[in-house]
Amino acid sequence: MNHKLRNSTFLLRYSIFCLLSSVFCLYFVAGCESSQTPKNPLAEQVETLTQDKKGLARQIGQLESKNKDLQKQINTLHGLPDDVKLKDIYEVQSIRITKYTNLYDKDKDGKRETLIVYIQPVDQEGDIIKVPADVHIRLLDLDKDRDPVVLGKWHITPDRLRKLWFNALMKTHYRLTFDVSDKLDSYEEPLTVMVTFTDYLSGRIFEEQKLIKPN
Repeated sequence: MNHKLRNSTFLLRYSIFCLLSSVFCLYFVAGCESSQTPKNPLAEQVETLTQDKKGLARQIGQLESKNKDLQKQINTLHGLPDDVKLKDIYEVQSIRITKYTNLYDKDKDGKRETLIVYIQPVDQEGDIIKVPADVHIRLLDLDKDRDPVVLGKWHITPDRLRKLWFNALMKTHYRLTFDVSDKLDSYEEPLTVMVTFTDYLSGRIFEEQKLIKPN
């Protein structure tokens, strides 16, 4: 009886050992196959595109939120009825280059080395007004006997222009000063000053020129 029991116990243990061994082998083989099997390129592309789509969706949401905030700020800053246009309240109609525009001898050495240009923006009422603008200045020799010659050109940005405004008794204008000591050998014949004035509020461009002469 004991002999039979021992045999049965041995067979049971042996069967369990074989079963566990088989399970381990199957798990090991499956793991090896899984690690050696290359990933599907299409599946990788789908996963990448899915992540990109989620990222773009977040960015779109953030931009839409910023756009709403900016629109609120614009509406607040304007503070004007819909039927009121900015050009009906204020608009530059023309610019003037005043008679004081010319070449000057600032250091009293006998040579006129400084060009001073006086500009007056004028509104619809004929008043001189200060406006943000982008200005280009050119000094030209327009001798009719030969082709035009650009002796000098300068660009004044709006942030710089606003610092050149003078508003005093009988003198209201922008005063622009340029060194031309290396551009002119002499000043014996008339020259031409040309101004291109871009009004930042209306976007309109004004051009004016003035003949200057040595006194």
